[in-house]
Amino acid sequence: MNQEKDLLFEKAMDNVPGQNVLVCPLDWGLGHAARCVPIIKALEARGKNVLLAADGFPLEFLKQEFPHLEHIAFPGFKVKYAVGDNQMEAMFAQLPYFLRGIRKEHREIKKICAQYQIDTVISDNRFGLWNKRVYSIYMTHQLMVKMPIKWNKLEKLVWFVHRLFINQYNTCWIPDFPNHENLTGELTHKYKLPKKAQFIGILSRFSSAFAVSGHSPYETIALISGPEPHRSILENKLIKHLQKSLFPSLIVRGVPSQQTEEVNIINVKLLSHLDTPTLQALIASTPTVICRSGYSTLMDLVSLDKKAVLIPTPGQTEQEYLAEHMKTMGFTVLSQDQI
Repeated sequence: MNQEKDLLFEKAMDNVPGQNVLVCPLDWGLGHAARCVPIIKALEARGKNVLLAADGFPLEFLKQEFPHLEHIAFPGFKVKYAVGDNQMEAMFAQLPYFLRGIRKEHREIKKICAQYQIDTVISDNRFGLWNKRVYSIYMTHQLMVKMPIKWNKLEKLVWFVHRLFINQYNTCWIPDFPNHENLTGELTHKYKLPKKAQFIGILSRFSSAFAVSGHSPYETIALISGPEPHRSILENKLIKHLQKSLFPSLIVRGVPSQQTEEVNIINVKLLSHLDTPTLQALIASTPTVICRSGYSTLMDLVSLDKKAVLIPTPGQTEQEYLAEHMKTMGFTVLSQDQI
């Protein structure tokens, strides 16, 4: 798998045209920014001038990972998740807001491209970042948006609308494999691929050549990220759950800041954020890993050959599907209510 991953990835990076490349991840959690890390490093290795555009925690994360690069504050549109499990209803209610946001970021990307003389834009799941004057790349692992059972008849329509956005771009990168070893399942492989689609292998900021050395000081490490309010809901549930075990546990809260904040509650330590090498070492060496089933997190775990307990965000159909899909690879799945 590693050899195929390297071939797909290197080919994609070799084909990025121009000198000035703008990388723009979606700002719904840290996952989209985190999976752009290997892309940024590969482009730099090829002598490209890489600029980063993001907002909120993703922007702060990228500043910490790449302090030497130019960072552009590029606000996205903030998703509001429901407290319960009616996430799809919440998304549809915000549809007019999303469409206005897409139009706004489409106008803004024109200004940024002109100001910084951008040759290529790489958009990780941001719909409006295509520009006819530059080479535009759209990256997604979710060509088909998984719908709730009661709205299943809308699935192909939503897939078609998504294709209309994809067709505005020159290339569509899919961070997965084209064969049976794929991680996305139906999210990518159920319907016909766009003609401009290109598989680039799984992406991870962690090194697959990493060797575990030493023992973790923790029995459990929990990784929390994603939009509110469910990030905080899971954090509070895990604090209570992990206290019962009495074993030392660590919760990485997924809220990057200039200084790492630390809180200790009996046997549970909470850290706002960890740098990539430290986090990789802890994930690899800690016996139990608990996390959401976001796709970027799953790619990180697979790259380390590490199993985990997955807790999908309630009502988030993509995460619920991916969690069930990963069961076949030895992952354990719990609902948030079971914590």
